[in-house]
Amino acid sequence: MKKLSALVEKFDAGHLEKGIDYRYFVPSEINRLWVWEDAGLNTLLEKASIKLGELNSFARLVPNIDLFIQLHVTKEAVVSSRIEGTQTNMDEALLPEEEIRPERRNDWQEVHNYTNALNNAIKELERLPLSSRLLRQAHKILMQGVRGEHKMPGEFRSSQNWIGGASLADAVFIPPAPHYVNPLMGDLENFLHNRDIQVPALIRVGLAHYQFETIHPFLDGNGRIGRLLITLYLVSENILEKPLLYLSVFFEKNKTLYYDNLTRVREKNDLLQWLKYFLIGVEETATRAVQTLTAIMVLKSKMEKEIHDKLGRRSNSGLKLLIHLFKKPIVNVKDVEQVCQLSTKAANDLVSSFEENEWLRKMGDSERYRRFVFEPYLRLFE
Repeated sequence: MKKLSALVEKFDAGHLEKGIDYRYFVPSEINRLWVWEDAGLNTLLEKASIKLGELNSFARLVPNIDLFIQLHVTKEAVVSSRIEGTQTNMDEALLPEEEIRPERRNDWQEVHNYTNALNNAIKELERLPLSSRLLRQAHKILMQGVRGEHKMPGEFRSSQNWIGGASLADAVFIPPAPHYVNPLMGDLENFLHNRDIQVPALIRVGLAHYQFETIHPFLDGNGRIGRLLITLYLVSENILEKPLLYLSVFFEKNKTLYYDNLTRVREKNDLLQWLKYFLIGVEETATRAVQTLTAIMVLKSKMEKEIHDKLGRRSNSGLKLLIHLFKKPIVNVKDVEQVCQLSTKAANDLVSSFEENEWLRKMGDSERYRRFVFEPYLRLFE
């Protein structure tokens, strides 16, 4: 393992090499002991670490935290896919496929693939380290049956790709040639797991995300897998017990700034600026996640009281439905019948009561597919 230290302020991002009619960028390896002189980076690292610890502690205190993680994951899938041009919103993402308009089904599928890729990868971490193998598995799920399904799903690329522009001739950025991908990904993996060097976890994963996006090891889906890498690393290192931190909202808030900061590293060797931006993103995102979880607990407590006060003898059924809505915030009357063990009429009456109290909102105009959304809950994720 490499122990040689390197100064962040003196970062050498890499070099250009000549292809056939283009030049591609070969990033320098990153498996080093990284140190820095800028005190501002220490301050941002401390702030981000404190907020992340607060989020992890808070998650331990919230009963049934798994009820709430699904919506965090769904939101991440929606926003992360939106960065890539997908148009599905939260309401649509939670509907079954048969109720999605045909012209929107590809986008819906991409969001569901992302959710499945993340959930599967989190489960796989119980038996596999965070590795190229795990990322390739996630990529295979991500690409199933959607745009990019013929672009080597689950495999690192064996041909040249590019970012921006219509072809290699006018590309904004050209990642390294295919023969560099495996050794560079091996170096990245070694860096994440190198116990011989003392590099704070958030610096490691911030640098690793930059490096992954620069290697661009897949023909498609690199952005989503690169963002997934951040969450997977934090869970694999037990910094987060649950997958509750997702930076896609922060990156999407100002996409130009995100891409500018990545480009700045490659063109000006300014790793310091990227790491500062990344740490600010972690702090902001962890703060927002804590606020959302707090708001969810307040909503749960408030609604339990309101159901008890307003629904009388039906309050037991109302509380059963409430627990279900935190897991699946879109329901139809049939769902309510099954969850609450009610007749069709009683389930309809319960749904009507939830509508009258503005706990549920009917979606769309369809009478055939009547579905209702747990509006106060979804609003917390906007």
